[in-house]
Amino acid sequence: MKISYNWLNKYLPEIIEPQKLSEILTSVGLEVEALEPYENFKGGLKGLVTGEVLSCEPHPNADKLKITKVDINKGEPLQIVCGAPNVATGQKVIVAPVGTTIYPLNGDAVTMKVAKIRGVESFGMICAEDEIGLSNNHEGILILPAETKNGTPVEKLFDVYTDWIYEIGLTPNRMDAMSHIGVAKDVCAWLSYHNHTIVTAKLPFTNNTESSSENSEFTVVIENTDDCKRYSGIAIKNIKVAPSPAWLQHYLKAIGQRPINNIVDITNFILHETGQPLHAFDADALSSKKVVVKNLAEGTLFKTLDEVERKLGSGDLMICDNNEPICIAGVFGGIGSGVTEKTQSIFLESAWFSPSSIRATSLKHGLRTEAAIRFEKGVDISGTVQSLLRAVELIKEMTGGEVSGKLIDVYPTVAEKKIVVLKYDYLKKLSGKTYSPESVKNILTALEFDILEKNDSFIKLAVPLSKADISLPADIVEEIIRIDGLNNIEIPSTITITPAINENSLKENLKEKLAQLFAGLGFNEIITNSITNSKNYREDQLNTAVKLLNNLSADLDIMRPSMLETGLEVLAYNINRKNTNLRFFELGKVYKQDENGYTETEKLCFWITGRQQTPGWKNQHAEADFFTAKGITAALLESINIKNIFFEEPEAMAEGTIQTLQKNNTKLGSILLAANSLLHKFGIKQPVVFAEFDVEGLAEETIKQQVLYKEISQFPVVERDFAFVTGKNVVYGGIASFLERMKVKYLEGFKLFDIYEGEKLGADKKSFAINFRFINAEKTLTDAEVELAMKAITEKLVKEFDAEIRH
Repeated sequence: MKISYNWLNKYLPEIIEPQKLSEILTSVGLEVEALEPYENFKGGLKGLVTGEVLSCEPHPNADKLKITKVDINKGEPLQIVCGAPNVATGQKVIVAPVGTTIYPLNGDAVTMKVAKIRGVESFGMICAEDEIGLSNNHEGILILPAETKNGTPVEKLFDVYTDWIYEIGLTPNRMDAMSHIGVAKDVCAWLSYHNHTIVTAKLPFTNNTESSSENSEFTVVIENTDDCKRYSGIAIKNIKVAPSPAWLQHYLKAIGQRPINNIVDITNFILHETGQPLHAFDADALSSKKVVVKNLAEGTLFKTLDEVERKLGSGDLMICDNNEPICIAGVFGGIGSGVTEKTQSIFLESAWFSPSSIRATSLKHGLRTEAAIRFEKGVDISGTVQSLLRAVELIKEMTGGEVSGKLIDVYPTVAEKKIVVLKYDYLKKLSGKTYSPESVKNILTALEFDILEKNDSFIKLAVPLSKADISLPADIVEEIIRIDGLNNIEIPSTITITPAINENSLKENLKEKLAQLFAGLGFNEIITNSITNSKNYREDQLNTAVKLLNNLSADLDIMRPSMLETGLEVLAYNINRKNTNLRFFELGKVYKQDENGYTETEKLCFWITGRQQTPGWKNQHAEADFFTAKGITAALLESINIKNIFFEEPEAMAEGTIQTLQKNNTKLGSILLAANSLLHKFGIKQPVVFAEFDVEGLAEETIKQQVLYKEISQFPVVERDFAFVTGKNVVYGGIASFLERMKVKYLEGFKLFDIYEGEKLGADKKSFAINFRFINAEKTLTDAEVELAMKAITEKLVKEFDAEIRH
């Protein structure tokens, strides 16, 4: 946001030097990102003087050049070589003597030096308008009136305006500071507190105007009172549309606004002065004289001031001439009702429109106007009439207009101020500083809060309607701190805290532990955007996806229904940059909607692609695959005390081959070998394995598991290897689950170490080789005890899986 130093000083009780004012603004939270000098003529026309051409002779060595003698009333006339076609004896001209710097409209600054042009010395330059920044005219040198005195500084002939411009990085909650008066009020509050004297901003409001009658030819009806809570308007006749006075044009140009005409410029001036957007309609274009604020049917066509025909939505709030739309409320005017040089009467609008409604409409139609930006942040509903009357006074002064009829103010439900109670101990807790009750009162009074009640422990306040963002005691603390000065927050030598007790900390601790485990396994954490592109998902996924109503771009239009695709985008980005051996994990959320509403689910995911290890002389160049992911999964789950998980049979799905993990018939997650068709969509040409787990499910399962500790046995482990043949359809997961349920005495654990399929076994056969580990915590096991246990295992496996023992 740009603030003019000269303009701001109109409302301040004292003149503050620009740099000091910059420090005050930053101190109160209006951070000055830049402070730049402004000149309507770059360089301020410094050094340029007027002169008279005494003689003008052809150049002996150039057909288009002239040798002139110019009197600038400083000793001998200057000899200047000039190439302008219109230079002649007797003219009064603008001269840039040697040493003067000129600033052309197009090009870099040039400092005059003695020059030899085709053999003739030249001591300066006779200037055209564009060469000194006056205009784009380069048809010839600028001829001044004959009565102009020689040697007059040119800056005295033109309306030179200089200023300082503050670029303020305004935070979204500070709608009260989106104007020069709003900024002035903050500065006055700072001055009042730090100078220990009450000062207030010099406000320009008179709050009175004459009416030609007690009635108005216009009527106003608000049909949508949710999106328009107040609408004020007044008719003005006999106006003369013309360029604005110089002072108004200077103010607007300084902050980057282009002057148009006095009516439009006044509405822009009020917007930047008070923060209240206004809109002027050509009154003669409103045939019904009935202004209606309402929504129109979906698809209604409306041509705006930029001559673009737009298709309205049912949520777009419109200003209508009875039933005919004339303006998109708070956003952009219509082509048929705008003010032109022929306008003689206007209807001037000042209203309050809903921030959410204006933002939705503004984004939908791509109309990011100054008015829309103000309305979407929230304007002061109590200031509509005050700003309107301020504009009326300026219009009467600049256009000769007369008020036609009474002021109209439709305000169905008067807004009530929010009540907030601030306790002083809470203020100290948040600010870390002790403020006296009197200091608190002085600061808040200077900020226009109403003090309803106060004592030694608290203060009860009514919040001004201009501060719509304030509703909590913490907001009041922020106001006090920033007026005291954000740079005055003390840093204590010691910090004391009260530890928080969180009864539901298990899930957060679990997430932290899993993240550390992943890091230990060589994974890198990624954080992908929850808002993603619908083109990456299948039709069945989009049926339940959460779609954005006002997406910021065409590529970000849904909340992700799955984290697989967002991770593949990151993999593709890295692979395309020759980083092909990747291990990523992410903790995030997925979203869906159904007849019961919206749901979000927290997921833990990991992606593996490329080699298992960095190639070296000692390890093979093995690629990470499905079984790599299964091993990582088993290790992770065991580390959080989830054991005896069951892997279901792999199943072919649209996105690839998937295997589900279960624990006691509860699904914990799944592992997916991504299909080539899916990978090609992202430009990935190497296999990718993806695993997904439900964080809530993992947390619930972890709670169920009891952690038991026992001494490490001092007796040796006895191992036995055992191989058997089964049908080809038997999976190891079923065997492992069966062995767990057997609860064989002394059996500490078992591990699959080989699977074999081949012609020697038969086409429908498969061999499993399992290592069994036995231990007795009280004594050394005998061979007989181990053989008895192995016999029980063998008999059960033969019976359950129709197995044959391999010898």
